[in-house]
Amino acid sequence: MRVLFTVSDWPGHWSAMVPLGWALQGAGHEVRVLCAPSQTEPLSRAGLTAVPVLDGWDMAFQGRLQNYVSARDGQWRFAEPPLHPVTGQPLARLADFDLGGWFAQHHPALVADAARSTDAAVAYARHWQPHLVVHDQLSIEGPLVGRVLDVPAVLQLWGPVGPADEGEGLIMLPPDYSGAFRRHGVGDLGPQHYAYAIDPCPPAVAPPLRDAARRLPVRFLPYNGPGAEPDWLAGLPERPRVCVVWGTSVSDMFGEVSFAVPKVIEALAPLDVDVVLTLTGADRERIEARGELPPNVRLLERVPLHLLLPRCDLVVHHGGAGCVMTALAAGTPQLALPNGLDQHRNAERIAAAGIGLGLPNATARADHIRTAATTLLGDPAHRAAAARLREENDRRPAPAELVRTLQDLAAVAAR
Repeated sequence: MRVLFTVSDWPGHWSAMVPLGWALQGAGHEVRVLCAPSQTEPLSRAGLTAVPVLDGWDMAFQGRLQNYVSARDGQWRFAEPPLHPVTGQPLARLADFDLGGWFAQHHPALVADAARSTDAAVAYARHWQPHLVVHDQLSIEGPLVGRVLDVPAVLQLWGPVGPADEGEGLIMLPPDYSGAFRRHGVGDLGPQHYAYAIDPCPPAVAPPLRDAARRLPVRFLPYNGPGAEPDWLAGLPERPRVCVVWGTSVSDMFGEVSFAVPKVIEALAPLDVDVVLTLTGADRERIEARGELPPNVRLLERVPLHLLLPRCDLVVHHGGAGCVMTALAAGTPQLALPNGLDQHRNAERIAAAGIGLGLPNATARADHIRTAATTLLGDPAHRAAAARLREENDRRPAPAELVRTLQDLAAVAAR
């Protein structure tokens, strides 16, 4: 069986698909991944074959653009204006960026890029003739190829937010800028194109699906990239261990005001806990530039979260789906400090499931964070709920078991 993955221009959108790619390849099937050139290296490092023919939007730009729209619509939670969508520099006021004028000027280029990407996907698929397509939520090429070739197109969810979620700037259905579905004679993009959804979420955090979409449950197996397990991690800690994770994209999308790590350190430093910070790139430089850390805080080199979180009593993070799901698989209680986009919905769902708490980053002070962390470390109910969802995840079908289901879908479609 030939299986075509299509992915958007961000590793966090497709990392949940990696174990399924391994399982398919391990069962003897061929896998190719249509992607933007920027994703070739990380996909290759993950052991998947990249086909870099897509023209993906820069996701940091797309996030800043959505933040600007949210601010315009009164849904921006920070006191400071959002970043300039194009330059990424702070805006003094919203009027300093002309959204309508920008779209009028760049709409032809957006349409041309989208047409080039979708048409390249269809051309490659017609050449390679896949039996099945698997795509992430923001890849329009996946459902398009499925429709054009009349093969099953299966959405791979990356976490607790799905295509039926909306509100407060949250838009999980990608736009068809170039009218690709009509141009290729398959109608319009809509909910009817999401007939199947691979869902890694236990029911307590699972997103709603549209219409009669069939949910295909799978166990969430974290893929956090390569890295080594440090020697000190193997021993049992003498006191509770708190991991602090902050996504490298947060500051690029939300600005310096969103960098919560200093106030998280301020919150946790007085507690009788060991704190490990997992920071890279500019975020690491920001913390190092602040000088010596408190004695109970350790700044790590790159360590994959799936190695670290099972040995932690709490994780504090920005509400990204990868952190949420890796912590869920580890059975680690979570404190989310969401900024926008899908992060607030992720935080709401982990709080509703009892496996953590959410505090909007824009209004959370250090004392709020300290109180929430103390609650999560001291309340056995949150630990019990996190352990229960970890066990539920462990009982879900492994990606290798899902392969048989996908084979059956492809076989039925081929009759």
